[in-house]
Amino acid sequence: MVEPATDIQHKWHEDVIAIVTGTLLVALGVTLYKHTLLGTGGINGLALLLNYVTPFGFGALFFVLNLPFYWLAWKRLGPSYTIKTFGAVALVSVLVQVTPTWISFEHLNPYFATIIGGILMGTGLLILFRHKAGLGGVNILAVFLQENYGIRAGYLQMGIDMAILVGAFFVLPIDKVLLSIVGALVLNLVIAMNFRPGRYVGFSGAFVAEKHSKK
Repeated sequence: MVEPATDIQHKWHEDVIAIVTGTLLVALGVTLYKHTLLGTGGINGLALLLNYVTPFGFGALFFVLNLPFYWLAWKRLGPSYTIKTFGAVALVSVLVQVTPTWISFEHLNPYFATIIGGILMGTGLLILFRHKAGLGGVNILAVFLQENYGIRAGYLQMGIDMAILVGAFFVLPIDKVLLSIVGALVLNLVIAMNFRPGRYVGFSGAFVAEKHSKK
């Protein structure tokens, strides 16, 4: 018999560790994709495409593109989620710039990079989601709709990501676009299979306080 899900109150240091862990995984996944000239969905995918065709770095683009979404996060998901998401976005913006100075690749198979990069980013996002944080943009919309209407975050992101990847046809070679689509599917399947309503419900202390104060 399956036990019903119960609320798990995360302590502040657990949230901090989770945000650092999740952003490190996402940054490594983005680094793999940048090295093999791949794209992905969401704001990070848009930032990657713009990084390929403009003189601006991924970190700056990713940070700036996320700014308009914090209002929705603050209004609909609360200050705690917004602050943690802002911190996660800032960390990824920095980590993607410095990760290549910590690791280099003599040979990186693009097929392997597609799969493992998608898994890394999906797992990183999953960790952030479970600690009431995200990476802005599409993540904010996806978590809001799952929390309020039960729409699977992973499947919603998958649809939006596919739409964003259409733009990759104008930037990347066709083989890279096809690999990018596979990577986006892998990323979102990781989230869809592991982040379901009722399967795992975790809250930070601040989020619990906000939740009960609204009742």
